[in-house]
Amino acid sequence: ATGGGRARVEPRHEINLHFTGDFHAVTSAVNLLNALLDNHLHQGNELGIDPRRIELKRAIDMNDRALRHIVLGLGGKAHGVPREGGFELTVASEVMALMSLARDFKDLKKRLGRMRVGFTYEGKPVYAQDLGAVGAMAALLRQAFLPNLVQTAEGNPAFIHMGPFGNIAHGTNSLRASLFALGLADYVVQEAGFATDLGMEKFMNVVARSAGLVPEAVVLVATLRALRYHGGQDAYEMPDPQAVVRGLANLEKHVENVELFGFKPVIALNRFPTDAEEEIALVREFARERGLPFALSEVYAKGGEGGLELAEKVLEALSLPHAYRPLYPLEMPLEDKVETIATRIYGAEGVEWSEEAKKALKAAKKEGCEALPVVIAKAATSLSDNPRLRGRPRGFRVRVTDLKCRFGAGFVVVYMGGIETLPGLPKVPQALGIDVDEEGNIRGMDY
Repeated sequence: ATGGGRARVEPRHEINLHFTGDFHAVTSAVNLLNALLDNHLHQGNELGIDPRRIELKRAIDMNDRALRHIVLGLGGKAHGVPREGGFELTVASEVMALMSLARDFKDLKKRLGRMRVGFTYEGKPVYAQDLGAVGAMAALLRQAFLPNLVQTAEGNPAFIHMGPFGNIAHGTNSLRASLFALGLADYVVQEAGFATDLGMEKFMNVVARSAGLVPEAVVLVATLRALRYHGGQDAYEMPDPQAVVRGLANLEKHVENVELFGFKPVIALNRFPTDAEEEIALVREFARERGLPFALSEVYAKGGEGGLELAEKVLEALSLPHAYRPLYPLEMPLEDKVETIATRIYGAEGVEWSEEAKKALKAAKKEGCEALPVVIAKAATSLSDNPRLRGRPRGFRVRVTDLKCRFGAGFVVVYMGGIETLPGLPKVPQALGIDVDEEGNIRGMDY
């Protein structure tokens, strides 16, 4: 979350661990709502909530696959009403999403109240406001709702606030942080998580549209390591010009995606020590052939000095013709929004819907969320929903497995492939290499 080398923000260890406690506050607010819900069931269930139709999950800021699907309330009558439940990452929770999109405390409380937790036995929706949860949740979130001002390694200001991941949520920092920055600086750089098929698509179609923001330029950041990977090279740390040539097909699709929103992107190539001049020349020529601004970014090694060329190219791009436009109108049917994103952004031939997803789509239309924008949760390492498909895959179809209306956040989450909202740890977790020395200094967390 904090970058690396001289291109980092500080205090990096505190940011990567507990920081200002924002994530703890979001986790607490989510779990308070869950506690109030289960207490309501235990205390007589006045609202008639059907335990089999509860949508709400608890939150945890930890990758732990064992908590995805659990049974609650075991141990007898004194321990609550038994029901199925589960956890999701704090960053995947609706509270994290709505915190990132709310303008002020009034808007925050409205969004919290609109969170749907489940349904009654008669099929009527139950919201957080029905459980009387809004005030206490807002109190827990009061300090976390304030953007965090940090600094780069060279002392330049930066906001880090909230963290909805780009693959399972909308992938940008809080709207409040962006608005604060716009009020304080002449130029504001907005990071969008992952690539054009995730963070950028959602920023353009969801965040900018709902907030009334108008982007002025787009920077497409590439690395030779990623191009080698998408060119089929597993040992992507080592130079391989032929793999880079093959991987440029992936970059070309991302360029096309930026153009769909009315911009010609600036291509920024992040340079690493193992990058070969021959490979850099290939990317430079790729940009030249397409009439795109290109800059070599060496901020990792040189800090701000290594980004001067890129900054100049971005300033020049501000004067280029551009016309920001969302990809689809909000009145478009939900399935057509998904089809539009899949075919035009991912390059898919079409969309398949599982039987469960078809039922969820039918229910969503009845529930009144068809006019909301779409946030697709899918694999981050591929343009498709299959993380193993590299480069620019063609002839594929994406598969929708589920769909959920998030009235508090103000969008519909569409799940594709095998995406999980609570990941598991890898075979060798990074935690195994982290320690604290005798002086109290953290080791193993620098990049």
